[in-house]
Amino acid sequence: MIVKLTSKRQVTFPARVLEELGVEPGDQMELVESEDGYLLRPRRVAPDRLAPLRGKLRRGRGTFDLDAFREQRHDPALRD
Repeated sequence: MIVKLTSKRQVTFPARVLEELGVEPGDQMELVESEDGYLLRPRRVAPDRLAPLRGKLRRGRGTFDLDAFREQRHDPALRD
């Protein structure tokens, strides 16, 4: 399959390919280098990795202070 690179370095994939990958606008894709070239795959968050955050985020009560959250210590396994 051949795709075209635009002047803005963007690539449009056929809808069929994106549907098979299960990605939608705004989703992230991971580009992995290998001996044979590059592999493009959807980047997904494993829900079980988010479990330690359950109960720490306030749902529907005020705003979330992202800066304060970033300064807190968290399980290193949650980081990419």
